[in-house]
Amino acid sequence: MGTLYRYSAFTDDPSGGNPAGVWIGESLPAAAEMQQIAADVGFSETAFIAPENGFERTVRYYSPEMEVTFCGHATIATGVVLGETSGNGTYLLATLVGEVPVNVDSGMAALTSVEPTFELASAELVAAALRLLGWHSDDLEPTILPARAYAGAWHLVLAVKSAERLATLNYDFDGLKELMLADGLTTLQLIWRADATTFHSRNPFPVGGVVEDPATGAAAAALGGYLRDAGLVEAPTTLHIRQGEAMGRPSHLTVEIPERDGIIVKGTAVQM
Repeated sequence: MGTLYRYSAFTDDPSGGNPAGVWIGESLPAAAEMQQIAADVGFSETAFIAPENGFERTVRYYSPEMEVTFCGHATIATGVVLGETSGNGTYLLATLVGEVPVNVDSGMAALTSVEPTFELASAELVAAALRLLGWHSDDLEPTILPARAYAGAWHLVLAVKSAERLATLNYDFDGLKELMLADGLTTLQLIWRADATTFHSRNPFPVGGVVEDPATGAAAAALGGYLRDAGLVEAPTTLHIRQGEAMGRPSHLTVEIPERDGIIVKGTAVQM
């Protein structure tokens, strides 16, 4: 038996941010049970945490359709729940991709990702993604090349030249899901750079059965790692990602990029 919480991450308003389930129990349920609970909750991810006490916990993440290796917004929600139920401090979460520290202080949680990496995306992958999005190659921002980026899960980063291009998102759900599953992608990280430190983002998540994610912490960490390691930002620096606005669920993700090691993603969460 465990306790299920419903929180929205990267917001202080229950009508904003990205909803996540947070299940806490003495031991993790069987995989099939976790999958069923996540499907019943219906949010893009539910985190399952055990044991009930202590600063070292195990966590697994499930979307309504599949287990995912790592989920940032559910980790932020988990951190806030743990702070409220067990106190402030640094929790060490054992995930499928490695240990993720989460520092919790008065309703704010900050996760430090595993070591990020990236590779420039192949022309074939980019062409297929653009076709399924209904976009064109001349929509892309040439100073931020398409890349597969990782900080616990893989994401395809596509940067566009204009806010207007990002505002229109009407894609082939089944086709994009098939492409992403074949390439091991969790979301697409579609971005427009408003200024030196501010990005607007939209994240299709068809592999999890979700049309669009209103806040994607794992993708934010992957983006931060890509920008640093490709020399597109000078570290240390702090970025701000605006997401979910087109969905009516505005979200604010703070991304702290150190000179080396994991990327720090910070945010609040609120009970729904």
